[in-house]
Amino acid sequence: MIRTALVVAMLAFGATALVAQSDPIAARKALMKANGDQSKVATDMLEAKQPFNLDAAKKVFATFAEAGEKAPVLFPDNSKTGGDTAALPTIWEDKADFTARLAKFASEAKAAGAATKDFDSFKVQITEVRKNCGGCHQTYRKKTS
Repeated sequence: MIRTALVVAMLAFGATALVAQSDPIAARKALMKANGDQSKVATDMLEAKQPFNLDAAKKVFATFAEAGEKAPVLFPDNSKTGGDTAALPTIWEDKADFTARLAKFASEAKAAGAATKDFDSFKVQITEVRKNCGGCHQTYRKKTS
C-alpha cells in the first residue's frame, strides 16, 4: 500500500512538472488561484465569517510557501505573452528580484505557519505575509478588472 501511494505521488509530481513545462501560464494561474482561495479562507476567519481553525490557518501558510517555491520555474522566457497572462515584462527584466521576492514569500510563509498557535498570532502572521503578495503584485502583475 505504501508503494502504491508512493507511485501515485510520483506520477502526480511528474504530471505537474509536465503541465508546467507544456503550459507554464496555466500552471502559474492555477498556483495563484490556490493562493487566492486560501487567502479567502484567511479573510473569512479574520472577519469571523467562519470560525478560526488552526489547521486551516496553517494550510493557508503552507499553500503560500508552496507557491513561492514552485512559481519561479513557471515564468520561462517563452511565457511572456499568451494564455491571458497578467504577468508584466518586468518579471523577465528583473528576474533576480522577482525570484528573491518569491523566495522571501515562501520563507516567511513557512515561518508564519510555525509561529501561528492561535487566532491572535494568526492575525499578526497573515498581515505580515500578505505584504509580500501586494508588493509583488504591484510590481509584477497587470491590474485586472
